[in-house]
Amino acid sequence: MEKKYSAESIQVLKGLDPVRKRPGMYIGSTGPDGLHHLVYEVVDNSIDEALAGECSAISVTLDKGDIVTVQDDGRGIPVSIHAGEKVSALELVMTRLHAGGKFDKKSYKVSGGLHGVGVSVVNALSEWCEAVVHVDGIIHTQRYRRGIADGPVTTNGETDDHGTIIRFRPDTEIFDSTVFNYDTLSNRLRELAFLNKGILITISDNRLPTPKNHEFRFDGGVREFVQFLNKNKTTINKEPIYFESERDGVLVEVAMEYNDGYSEAMFTFVNNINTREGGTHLIGFKSALTRTFNDFLKRSKHVKKLDENLSGDDVREGLTAVLSVKVPEPQFEGQTKGKLGNSEVKGIVESIVNEALTAYFDKYPQEVSRILEKTVLAAKARDAARRARELTRRKSFLESAGLPGKLADCSERDPRKCEVYLVEGDSAGGSAKQGRDRKFQAILPLWGKMLNVEKTRVDKVLANEKLQPIIAALGTGVGTDFDLSKLRYHHVIVMADADVDGSHIRTLLLTFFYRYMRELVENGHVYIAMPPLYRINLGKDVHYAYDDADRTRIIAEMNGDPKKINIQRYKGLGEMNPEQLWNTTMDPDARRIMQIQLEDAVEAEDVFTTLMGELVAPRREFIEENALAVSNLDI
Repeated sequence: MEKKYSAESIQVLKGLDPVRKRPGMYIGSTGPDGLHHLVYEVVDNSIDEALAGECSAISVTLDKGDIVTVQDDGRGIPVSIHAGEKVSALELVMTRLHAGGKFDKKSYKVSGGLHGVGVSVVNALSEWCEAVVHVDGIIHTQRYRRGIADGPVTTNGETDDHGTIIRFRPDTEIFDSTVFNYDTLSNRLRELAFLNKGILITISDNRLPTPKNHEFRFDGGVREFVQFLNKNKTTINKEPIYFESERDGVLVEVAMEYNDGYSEAMFTFVNNINTREGGTHLIGFKSALTRTFNDFLKRSKHVKKLDENLSGDDVREGLTAVLSVKVPEPQFEGQTKGKLGNSEVKGIVESIVNEALTAYFDKYPQEVSRILEKTVLAAKARDAARRARELTRRKSFLESAGLPGKLADCSERDPRKCEVYLVEGDSAGGSAKQGRDRKFQAILPLWGKMLNVEKTRVDKVLANEKLQPIIAALGTGVGTDFDLSKLRYHHVIVMADADVDGSHIRTLLLTFFYRYMRELVENGHVYIAMPPLYRINLGKDVHYAYDDADRTRIIAEMNGDPKKINIQRYKGLGEMNPEQLWNTTMDPDARRIMQIQLEDAVEAEDVFTTLMGELVAPRREFIEENALAVSNLDI
């Protein structure tokens, strides 16, 4: 019998039910990103108070039982009865979507957050939540369970403090895990402290036997942010170029500093939101930067060294910059707010940057000369890279298919179904070719140590014989020529030995992908194969262990004389025959692979610079700090 579709079929979700029904629509996911987003939403409310000049200190505390407390010294959420709704304003803010003080622009000139749904979403997705407000000398409290108030707002004595305390425990019915990562939260809070100079932000973790905490306050704001990003690099200008200006209600703050490296590190923010996809503010900044440099190039001695204008890539080589704008009515593109769409912001940023850079260049001609010299060298390298690309294209045309000779391709032509293994060594590559599923698995053997791209320009990358096969096989191009739509395999899997050499190769490859094919990482196309460390057998009973804990468990579960159990420790992929390699590392139904994700671009920038850059001291310090965390290190 066909089910009737009528008015009774229409389901009306009331209150915060829509949030619990579709949490991903509000916080992105129910995984780690969504879990930590809860904290960010509460902190964003406190930051909005700070932007309004009403808050100077914010604290985040992690307690046992996955309980989070966020406290600020702002004005406190209003608690008086709302005339229209006949309930406390606090209850409205905590239990209704689209209820807040961000809409009339009288209480808050600019704000981030989710436009009035933030703290109510946190409440909806928490097993329990408590709001404590110190306002007008009185302590006001209200508790909630899964977004529903236990009762009315109560008063609990007098106070000399002012501000809001939100305490909550995420709902285990909603989230995959409710365990917060201290470092993830700490990195975001540090970023917010950089973006809002003078505000004290602290984080404390009381879940450990010995509690730990961080305190962030940066009176230099984004100027200190750039210095932090460049701390392990050799800089060209003595101090960051810094300026701040307001025009038509839009506040623009910029800090930029050149280093002797070849990578660009650009971070843009709108109302403290990280606009990873850029937008009109970034377009305005880049346009002004390129135009200003070309204007000064024409007046400098370096103009004779170049036959053409500098490109945007030339003037951004080795540049670390932070662009932060505060916009009263931001228009974001996409659910994740990754891109600013306000057309008027482009012109505002462009004019402010152009005027400020021109004034700086006029004041410090020697520093500008050093930077111009670097940009001219970048332009020459770009020309060399162009010739290298043309040579590669001509070579590809002559060789028809243009694919590297050692690549064993798959028969499937839908990139979404295809995967390519980048395999260390010809021996393992041979086993992988024999053991693979030829329909959808391609194999590209790698040999020898490849180029550390952190220390070289793009022309050297394109000319490197170890990297050329990878570039050709993936089909996307590199750097400014990169085009994700041309990717031939949606799973790019690095398969190397579980030893020091294999780790080095993985690190070199990840550095290459991060610097020249970053969208591969950002879109989740890069994976690390996890080959087993041990083969354990008792007669014909064979098992594979992927770590020491796995080995202990398997041995304990085996029935038989322990003395007869044979344990083989794999030193390399080449020790496995094709069948073993398939069963343990390549069979999609049995293998373990780790997806590489870019969770924190600031932290990634710092780690790649530390591990792969020129300076030895920061690398030694990093190794000393993390040495005890290393396992399975071959000596």
